Amino acid sequence: MKYKALSRIFCAGVALLGLCTAAQAHQVWLEQAEDENMVIRFGEFGYNLRETSPGLLDNFGALAARLLTKSGAKPLTPAKAATGFTLPVKLAPGESLTAEDPAFPIRAFKREGREVRNWYWPAARFITDFAIRSPSLALDIVPVGKPGAFRVIFREKPLDRTEVQILVQSGWSKRAYTNAEGEVSFDLPWQGQYVVEVSHIDRTPGERKGEKYDGINHVTTLTLMQPAGLAPLPAGPAAAPNPGK
Repeated sequence: MKYKALSRIFCAGVALLGLCTAAQAHQVWLEQAEDENMVIRFGEFGYNLRETSPGLLDNFGALAARLLTKSGAKPLTPAKAATGFTLPVKLAPGESLTAEDPAFPIRAFKREGREVRNWYWPAARFITDFAIRSPSLALDIVPVGKPGAFRVIFREKPLDRTEVQILVQSGWSKRAYTNAEGEVSFDLPWQGQYVVEVSHIDRTPGERKGEKYDGINHVTTLTLMQPAGLAPLPAGPAAAPNPGK
């Protein structure tokens, strides 16, 4: 419940800038259950909310993924299912994976008597270790070589003084700010899955395939699995998914 409240507060604040809709309190994240293929989820991880199709999953327009190995990057085609997008891969040690959708619908609404158009850009990364990795997403979170330490990069430059949140499925979360080098670190007390989340508003107007927009709300996550630590607290009841649009 704590995470739900925080996400709603964040969205309400961003809405004042004309860069958020109800769906945009959400994030995309990657998860891989034991002995199963990777899945791309959309919803609120800390609130145990996974959106569905029919529903908000149908807003994705160009979701793409890449498997990153020592030999290079391999594009993967997500397949939409009822509760996420499946990928034909199980990550091996040392591999990682990214996913993003640069074609989420541009939304238009009125603010102070004029039309405002915004664009939501969700992205995600999954890591199997904390080895140093190069950024490849517009807004990216990459490990820097030690457990719980990350660097936030926006268009190849470190993003300083930016809030980053880490959370687990039970709703436990912590927040911290990046330093001048874009670095941030967290303790990892629990076993199991963590999602690290960062958002950044680019207020530069532009045009995408003939559609003008006033700004972009980037939301990116990094997922990791922690084998050591305290037994994880149980997740709350699954939240009901939202209708489409």
